[in-house]
Amino acid sequence: MRAIAVSAFRAAPELVELPKPEPGAGEIRVRVEYAALNPCDWQTVPGSTETPGSTETPGSPVTLGSSLDARGSPGAATPGAPAPAPAFPLVLGVDFAGRVEKIGSGPNRFRVGDQVFGRTAGPAVGGTCCDYLTVPQESAVTLVPPGLPLKVAAALPSAGMAAAQILETVALRGHESLLVVGAAGGVGSCLTQLAAARDIRVIAAVRGDERRRMAALGATTTVDTLARPLEEAVREVCPDGVDALVDLVCATPDAFAAHAAPVRAGGIALSTRDAAARAALPVGVTGIDFRLEPTPVLLDILAAGAADGVLRVPIDAELPLERAPQALDRNRAGGARGKTVIVL
Repeated sequence: MRAIAVSAFRAAPELVELPKPEPGAGEIRVRVEYAALNPCDWQTVPGSTETPGSTETPGSPVTLGSSLDARGSPGAATPGAPAPAPAFPLVLGVDFAGRVEKIGSGPNRFRVGDQVFGRTAGPAVGGTCCDYLTVPQESAVTLVPPGLPLKVAAALPSAGMAAAQILETVALRGHESLLVVGAAGGVGSCLTQLAAARDIRVIAAVRGDERRRMAALGATTTVDTLARPLEEAVREVCPDGVDALVDLVCATPDAFAAHAAPVRAGGIALSTRDAAARAALPVGVTGIDFRLEPTPVLLDILAAGAADGVLRVPIDAELPLERAPQALDRNRAGGARGKTVIVL
């Protein structure tokens, strides 16, 4: 089968031929039709200082421009446990959608021909930028509901689940304020919509003029961080500070602390890149390093919302498998306006 993989630590990703995997007991083999890229995919290739497959570092295969670990996901490392040693070649990708082609031995909740989507535990366990993959039937994989295109389903797992669980973590009520840094990307776009649906005032911090698009997603205010200082712009609309910050971008404590400056005392500053614990935050502000806990039940809820049009999953680019290495370079440069989907 075809796959986009790295042959050694820090090697460049390339198109390779690999054996088709065989499903074990309780597993399914999926013929992948779409895979969606996440920042963890380019963090696994040259320039990354993290070990591929780690679930506790900013290079995690579960990250979304972030270091979201895989607690609760079958096959994932537990917090504090050593990361699984990567087995090369390492296939990139964690999000996928396709059809069940073969079922392993034992009871199984899926049938051959079922359209499914989900998220693997990461490249160390098995990537998704390939023609076929095997996953445990009890992992974060579920049926694609009627009316939901497969390419949209592929773009939903990491971004949608992270957005939903981030919103639960910050625990805001209606009419409270939420500053989202990196709001134009996949997670940010989903988070903006879910928060706006709860009457939360979303201040979307983006690079470039994205006012019209972010307003359509539910943002109350959009700040172009290339045009003016973030804190100054936030203080104009929230003089007393915001109730919570979600930073999807900053990987350093100093940069995260700067973004947390407009958070009021008693508020929350959440990082998806492990920057909160070491940051010097304003007095009274609670810092949180977010961890993702993927579940098939949450996938079902998000998929129903996407199928009904309540949750829109923006797709920024759709490219063939052989162009995935170039897509990774493009994502590394930043400024994404949604998800990049790989067509197989």
